[in-house]
Amino acid sequence: MKPLDSDERTGNGVRLLRAAGDRGRRRFRRGVYLLPSVFTLANMFCGYACVVYAMRGEYETAAPLLAIALVLDMLDGRIARLTGTASAFGVQFDSLADVISFGMAPAILAFNWGLSSLGRLGWAAGFLFVTAGAMRLARFNIQTQADKRYFVGMPIPAAAGVPAMTVFFFPDGLTQYYFAIPALAVVIVPALLMVSTIKYRSFKDIDLQARRSYKVLLTLAAGLVAIATHPKLTLLVVAYVYLLSGPVEMVVSRLRRRGGSPPGRVVDDVALAAGADD
Repeated sequence: MKPLDSDERTGNGVRLLRAAGDRGRRRFRRGVYLLPSVFTLANMFCGYACVVYAMRGEYETAAPLLAIALVLDMLDGRIARLTGTASAFGVQFDSLADVISFGMAPAILAFNWGLSSLGRLGWAAGFLFVTAGAMRLARFNIQTQADKRYFVGMPIPAAAGVPAMTVFFFPDGLTQYYFAIPALAVVIVPALLMVSTIKYRSFKDIDLQARRSYKVLLTLAAGLVAIATHPKLTLLVVAYVYLLSGPVEMVVSRLRRRGGSPPGRVVDDVALAAGADD
């Protein structure tokens, strides 16, 4: 066997070190960032708990869990970006959690609450909501959005808020089919808006570190007071106002374009009309 010279020995050593380094990096990548993942896990737990309570008929307990899940879903992404712990695993984990919390959970909640009296039509409407939510998340994950201020289609957490807050406001349930038929819109309309191309405000352009007027703080205080004193009505109004905001902004934008406003001016006017001049 021919002995190795010094260059060959050095080359083999470098390759071995590189291989060891690659293995170390692969082992490191198998880990997860705990801080944002804990919020995602809590979000998923709220969705699971909502299903459990809904199956037991405790709708007044089940529905607000989805509101908590929505807050947790907003926090995990922001915390990941602020702490530099964003990862591909976190994105996929968040999407799977959202399918449970904002796709499956509100569909089961709405079905047990009132749509079950419609038989197959009721569970078909619930499945439509789950399917639209999954499609919405899949499209969002592969989409490159030029304007970060908008979502294309209604985001699934907001869509889940419509049936959840409706159930929270009317927790007694619907036992008669003639009451349940109008309730189909509570599930079908958000489902269609999720897979539509209507733009919804994302509020990602809000800079939390910038100085704001004192009026903003007073507005937030008023919102907290409203939630504390009239939680059912306040959350219901917020859910439906956001539901309508996308179509209303689209109609206003088209009317202004027909009126001959310059394109840049149209965008500015619509943003001001929607209250997005943050």
